[in-house]
Amino acid sequence: MAKCEVCSNDYDMSFEVHAQGQVHTFDSFECAIHRMAPQCEHCGCRIVGHGVQAGDHWYCCAHCARAEGEHAIVDRAEARV
Repeated sequence: MAKCEVCSNDYDMSFEVHAQGQVHTFDSFECAIHRMAPQCEHCGCRIVGHGVQAGDHWYCCAHCARAEGEHAIVDRAEARV
């Protein structure tokens, strides 16, 4: 068994995530997301999906990016006919 690095649960079905030269041990995807997912630089929520990037900044959605002055980012493109 291995102990989760977030909640310290000693769980027989824990798993490892190898990222950027480090090895992390978790007992659930919830703990993995809590530790590894980036945070939106506007609202602070964890970015679990694609998110949006503007330069070196990450946001959970176009709304948060625009709130921080990144007006070129939109939620969807216009359909082409």
